[in-house]
Amino acid sequence: MGRRNKKGRDITGIIIIDKPTGRSSNHVLQQVKRLFDANKAGHTGSLDPLATGVLPVCLGEATKVSSYLLDADKQYHVTCRLGTVTDSGDSDGEVVSTSDIPEFTEHDVLALLPSFIGELDQVPPMFSALKHQGQPLYKLARQGIEVERKSRRITIYDIKLLAITADSFTLDVRCSKGTYIRTLVEEISDALGSAGHVIMLRRVAAAGYIEQQAISIEQLLASAENGISALDELLLPAEDALSDWPSVELSDYLVASIRQGRAVKVEQAFERANVRLFNPLHEFIGLAEMTDDGMVQPKRVFVVPDIQ
Repeated sequence: MGRRNKKGRDITGIIIIDKPTGRSSNHVLQQVKRLFDANKAGHTGSLDPLATGVLPVCLGEATKVSSYLLDADKQYHVTCRLGTVTDSGDSDGEVVSTSDIPEFTEHDVLALLPSFIGELDQVPPMFSALKHQGQPLYKLARQGIEVERKSRRITIYDIKLLAITADSFTLDVRCSKGTYIRTLVEEISDALGSAGHVIMLRRVAAAGYIEQQAISIEQLLASAENGISALDELLLPAEDALSDWPSVELSDYLVASIRQGRAVKVEQAFERANVRLFNPLHEFIGLAEMTDDGMVQPKRVFVVPDIQ
């Protein structure tokens, strides 16, 4: 059998999308992939359809860093409306119960927040993409089925109160991967003596990328009208995604060994760490782990197209 032709361009880079509300992360991902005519693409952590904000999209070989970005910390702005519980935990869901809203002050909210900072055990909501026996939980939830979920260890690094009204509060939350903001908001509402759900959720930072770097779909479409090269100018280098990882430059000989999956010895001294690999032309060629004795074990190696 002959080889199938690859669909799309061999293009590598990362673009930070400002995801609009009302659309799934995967829908946005597929639109970006088509606009760039990329042979492969992946995002670094889904946002709920209601949510907006920072959605890093990796194209081509940059998809090899996406799993590491998925593990990175996030920051959100979230507004909770008190007095109503929905099945999904946000305003996209159906109302399942209501409760009284006590009178509360800024001081009351501020007094509660420290108890939600630190390492916590959180039970994921039924309306989530986690799977049970191969089936996404949200699909079961839409059928009225609820299954037991194991709690997961998360970290809330900080919570700041941004605003309050008589029936709502808005927070800035910095947290680890795997944190469900909807669940956090429900727990804070309960501690305040009421119930609540999310009416606004915006991711303002993820994996070191911030909302000021994000490009709207409208801006992307406008650039596309000027040709594919105008889109390419918007891409960020894949190596910038893990800028806190030390870099190691390899000789051509060592690059060849790394591409064959072999660990290599380098003179560069680091303690045990994840590192970024570069060839003599300072082209980013992949990710590796360095041991404290100077051995570099490849993890994810990029395919660098030959220069014609």
